[in-house]
Amino acid sequence: MPFSSLGLSKELLSRLLDKKYEKPYPIQQQAIPAILKGKDLLGIAQTGSGKTDSFVLPILNNLKVQEEKTRSVDCLVLVPTRELAVQVEEVFKFYNYSLPTPFKISSVFGGVSINPQMKGLFGVNILIATPGRLLELIRAKALQLSKVNTLVIDEADKMLNLGFKEEMDELIKLLPKKRQNLLFSATLNDDVKSINQLVLSKPIIINIKAKHQNLDLINQTAYFIQNENKGPFLRQIIEDKGINQVLIFTSSTFKADNVAKKLVKHGIKATAIHSKKSQGSRTDSLVKFKNGTITALVATDLLARGIDIEFLPFVINYELPRSPKDFIHRIGRTGRAENPGEAITFVSQAEEHHFKVIQKKMGKLVETLDGDKLMF
Repeated sequence: MPFSSLGLSKELLSRLLDKKYEKPYPIQQQAIPAILKGKDLLGIAQTGSGKTDSFVLPILNNLKVQEEKTRSVDCLVLVPTRELAVQVEEVFKFYNYSLPTPFKISSVFGGVSINPQMKGLFGVNILIATPGRLLELIRAKALQLSKVNTLVIDEADKMLNLGFKEEMDELIKLLPKKRQNLLFSATLNDDVKSINQLVLSKPIIINIKAKHQNLDLINQTAYFIQNENKGPFLRQIIEDKGINQVLIFTSSTFKADNVAKKLVKHGIKATAIHSKKSQGSRTDSLVKFKNGTITALVATDLLARGIDIEFLPFVINYELPRSPKDFIHRIGRTGRAENPGEAITFVSQAEEHHFKVIQKKMGKLVETLDGDKLMF
């Protein structure tokens, strides 16, 4: 099924060609026609399944430009993290560029000064926001939600896990009763079901099952290695494989900073990204990583969902995560959009049992080598 059969405008179809998309992903095939018809929708699909385009494209296709500029937005997209807000904004703007009359699109989130965001809200048609900052702006009378005709709640499961339920309940009360509602989540737990019942009206339900064969696109290798040898071995792997873009996961902000610092000391362009960094620093790091200015981005699990790069070739687990699900999520940053990738895992002696548990939960045995013996 080609994109041209889904009912999108010729301008958006042309922009899809620029992105070199050959055919829609399953979530896009089902969601785009339903959203174009104005239906409420509950979409369950894993991160990396193409869900952002599945709501961005039909929203841009359907939205009408208001002749009078106001502080009332037409479309509101709620997201759990600053990084996701920026990435969703980038996707909207990529397609918006092709429209005869482009919309004004903006994102707002905490961690940065509120004043520039307040000044930039006049005339905004599409707003991507984290709940806390959005409420701050509403209380400051910087914008209104009384004319929102489309509400999107993206990554609802993570939104609820991060404790945004009270803020979301407060925001929903400020919205007009007549509107289109789109709810997306990686999982369908009881909390998501309760939000579904509160927000959606006779929704189309789409459940795209996570496919284990996605892991088949990822070439996995694990190295048993002593903790004190992890740093030198990491540098050796980056040099031996000629890696020019790699996402490295650690278990703490302290370790992320330390690993990045050691890489830089040995001539490898690297930076750390985690919750203790300022928003400006985090945004700058992501931009530099995406455009190839830096080779290695060292991250913690907290920001994993905010790092979305379609053709990331390498992921390295410097330390194991606590949860097997987090491990799968980490390595799932590579091997995406039907492109192969490589995931490398360091396993210390203390982590060996936990790694066996991870492999069992993943349903896949990983080739293991003795990293200590492979060091120069």
